[in-house]
Amino acid sequence: MIVLPAIDLRQGRCVRLEQGRFDRETVFSDDPLAVAERWAAEGAEWLHVVNLDGALGEGSPNEAVIARLVRSVPVQVQLGGGLRSLEAVAQALEEWGVARVVLGTLAVRDPGAVAEAVRRFGAERVAVAVDARDRLVAVQGWTQQTAWRDVAFGQHLRDLGLRWCLYTDISRDGTGSGPNLAATEEMARETGLQVLASGGIATLEDVRALCRLAPCGVAGMVIGRALYTGALPLPEVLRLVQREALRAQEGRTC
Repeated sequence: MIVLPAIDLRQGRCVRLEQGRFDRETVFSDDPLAVAERWAAEGAEWLHVVNLDGALGEGSPNEAVIARLVRSVPVQVQLGGGLRSLEAVAQALEEWGVARVVLGTLAVRDPGAVAEAVRRFGAERVAVAVDARDRLVAVQGWTQQTAWRDVAFGQHLRDLGLRWCLYTDISRDGTGSGPNLAATEEMARETGLQVLASGGIATLEDVRALCRLAPCGVAGMVIGRALYTGALPLPEVLRLVQREALRAQEGRTC
């Protein structure tokens, strides 16, 4: 079970949104690099970095920050937001050195690009964000809803060779109301994808509940606001995940 602290970048600052709404933005730091170094020092092995400006199609003011973060912080970086061409994917993976990219709008608008990205860069280095509002996939920084149902979209991506999926219930994101466990479990069971859960994770009980979905294919979790407010200290989260991994060796099944 991978724990990925989230670093959302807006105009070079580390922010958190509520339900993906830019009018509900909270700035937590003007120094994203220091934030990344903190999470690494507390034990994170992965970071989930989102270029919010890129997600909105507002240029790339965060590119220098992202490249510097990848170079200087000793963690694996998963990057999403604004990766809307194979050229952008190649830049992130090959020039900046991120470990995995997360595609969103591109995957909906051009599914063939997902298959090509997996072919060129490998299935471990490509994920797709399935961001759902009322179980319908949203794109363009969560501002546009599509006709795709989340599980059906995941199955389509699986058939294209995808292995990793980031699943977010938009209504839970940034609210601290807990993840949508039922939808996350269904996503993993019905698609066979390795699912990273996101949205609303706020308590150790939320973390424990997600850990117990590991046999279904839930492979990790992205945690944001609760880490920044101190509601969920990262070292405690990592210790709990380790304990649950030991329990899982007892052979629980989904």
